[in-house]
Amino acid sequence: MASLRLTIVEWDEGNWPKCGQHGLLKEEIEEFLGTRPSIWRDPHGQEERLRAVGSNAAGRYVFVVFTLRRQGEFTYIRPISARYMHHKEVLRYEQDSPEAISRLSH
Repeated sequence: MASLRLTIVEWDEGNWPKCGQHGLLKEEIEEFLGTRPSIWRDPHGQEERLRAVGSNAAGRYVFVVFTLRRQGEFTYIRPISARYMHHKEVLRYEQDSPEAISRLSH
């Protein structure tokens, strides 16, 4: 698990439609990534992907898959998928990561 410091989010016609189809706005995803969610490596995909899990400003649990792209001195965060977590996922997350829940709630 690591933390992420948000710098530049890369949006285009390739990743935004997929991220936006589950009801999250670009601004919500960017704000969520800037709140220091819990981050794990994603075992799926051909490029190195990361998973961010936690709660947004409204208290809803969010799941974002993203990759980091470095160009020169800048690192871009490229969201691949973003959605609200399902009830069963929230229960599992709370059970498996109680320290993350307490950190995110304060």
